[in-house]
Amino acid sequence: MTLMPGLVGTAELVVAEAHTAPQLGSGRAPVLATPMMIALMEAAAVACVEARLAEGQESLGVRIEVEHTAATPVGLKVTARAELTEVSGRTLTFAVEARDSNEIIGKGRHTRIIVDAARFRAKVRAKQPPAP
Repeated sequence: MTLMPGLVGTAELVVAEAHTAPQLGSGRAPVLATPMMIALMEAAAVACVEARLAEGQESLGVRIEVEHTAATPVGLKVTARAELTEVSGRTLTFAVEARDSNEIIGKGRHTRIIVDAARFRAKVRAKQPPAP
């Protein structure tokens, strides 16, 4: 399959206590934490492209610029949407948005790169400290 602008992926969750700012260390308000919203946006981007990559490839998030514009309480469902807007070599750019049942709660841009999975994992293993 080919990666082309216009592809869309989604991800969703129902906000639980574990997803709130106090639980993730990003504030005291008992609402969806910004890091969790960002993770959901990344999951939507992965859902958009990962199954379309060649055997042995995967994508890695390298940049995200988002605004978190509205609070979402525990119990509401949040849906993130990622639309592939640009493909430039190994670089993929997405427009990302998250919304709860009432409104858009965040939006922005996300960049991922396509890598050879085996080579990437070898680099990561080389950085691991020796076992004690």
